[in-house]
Amino acid sequence: MPDQPGPDPAEESQSGATHAAGSAQPNAPHSDEPRPWGRDDRNRLLLWVVIAFALPVPFVLLLHLWIKPTGSVFTIQSELPTKAIIAFFVVLATWFMSRKEKRPLDDYGIPLRQAFGERFWEGCIWGFAALSALLLVLFVSGHFQIDSVALSGGAIFRYAVGWAAVFLAVSVSEEFAFRGYWLFSFSRRMRFWPAALFTSVVFGAAHLGNPGENLLGILQVIVVGLLLCLTLRRTGNLWFALGFHAAWDWAETFFYGTPDSGLLGVGRFLNSSVQGPNWLTGGSAGPEGSVLVFLVFALCALLIHLRFPKVIYPDRPV
Repeated sequence: MPDQPGPDPAEESQSGATHAAGSAQPNAPHSDEPRPWGRDDRNRLLLWVVIAFALPVPFVLLLHLWIKPTGSVFTIQSELPTKAIIAFFVVLATWFMSRKEKRPLDDYGIPLRQAFGERFWEGCIWGFAALSALLLVLFVSGHFQIDSVALSGGAIFRYAVGWAAVFLAVSVSEEFAFRGYWLFSFSRRMRFWPAALFTSVVFGAAHLGNPGENLLGILQVIVVGLLLCLTLRRTGNLWFALGFHAAWDWAETFFYGTPDSGLLGVGRFLNSSVQGPNWLTGGSAGPEGSVLVFLVFALCALLIHLRFPKVIYPDRPV
């Protein structure tokens, strides 16, 4: 038999170099393959939970003893210190874990160089527009109306800025908590979307204690959590989601003067009211408790898919 030709040394050398380069892949996309939990993983996650959720408890309790917030009515004076404390500890926990794991905050979807940049302000526009579209449908159908302008002069600016600060703190604490380090950690073990569903369900459960909340309102919180996970997946960071979240809450509480997750704020730009069944108007939960909110979020998801067609997050190996 004639000798079989051996491998070309040049090709073999090139193949070896390619294999070596492929094994490094410092910027390769995340394979989305689940990995088993290790003891160190569980300990780090527990440490993050303790810093983010347990450490602020005594500070918040002391603050509530001093301020004595009342029922379903909330004010800038009572909410801003509380939300700022919670946001501080969530940010602290996330920063601490980035140092412990020797990772940049970019890995958790929080690139500081893009903080409050273009994506954040675009998210603000989307959040305000989405809430306005929902109320427009209710207005056209005769189930929502604006009764009067409640503020005038300098009070408009003071309350607008005050509530913006409140909901910026809310969005920082909730986005960093439920779609930051926690989502990153679980997506390494469960793939991205199962992890997104899990953290969104926990996000919804965290709203169960709100006065005036209802089943549709809680379901809406879960669905908007998934929508914001989609924005993270497609934009690569949390800044769009943070802007969307803050603007939606600001529009509900301050601009349109509706309940927000069952809470009615003091210092509203507009006085508004609803007429009709709770499943359509949202009732005491506010417009986010309306069944129509799911149609609005479905439209948002489609537009986000068209606006950001590529999967970006996570953009590096985990």
